[in-house]
Amino acid sequence: MARLTAGVVLVTARDPEEGPHGEDVGMTATAFMSVSLDPPLAMVSVRNDSRMEELLERQPLWAASVLSESQRQTAGRFAMKGRISDKLLFRDAPHTRGEASGALLVDGALAAVECHTEQRVRAGDHTLVIGRVIGTRVGPDGAGPLTYFRGRYRRLG
Repeated sequence: MARLTAGVVLVTARDPEEGPHGEDVGMTATAFMSVSLDPPLAMVSVRNDSRMEELLERQPLWAASVLSESQRQTAGRFAMKGRISDKLLFRDAPHTRGEASGALLVDGALAAVECHTEQRVRAGDHTLVIGRVIGTRVGPDGAGPLTYFRGRYRRLG
């Protein structure tokens, strides 16, 4: 599967139970796709027993920002195991809060979708989270996508 080129997204959700005002959580993903146009559905695959999987089990609202080729550092930071807190990582990644989901959307991303979970499917060591798209945002034209191929982030072309 390392020879399959994939786009890179930052999946985000707000954990209302963490801290007095809630906490934002982020995760880099390469297993993200459109599932249906009618109704509009998108899917992300999250590792079982991860913080994001646990959060999306109880929090139905989430978002995915499609990262541009200039956002390699953001992707790498949110993919690291044993990383510093997400709060500190978000401080270095310009963002806005999605109106429909309350999840953070990465500024400068090619696009973003906000979703409400409709279905969860356990599949081996991952869970497929299928969400109805409840909001969208399109970023600036001209940037290329960030891709992942053979274990490395790459530019298209």
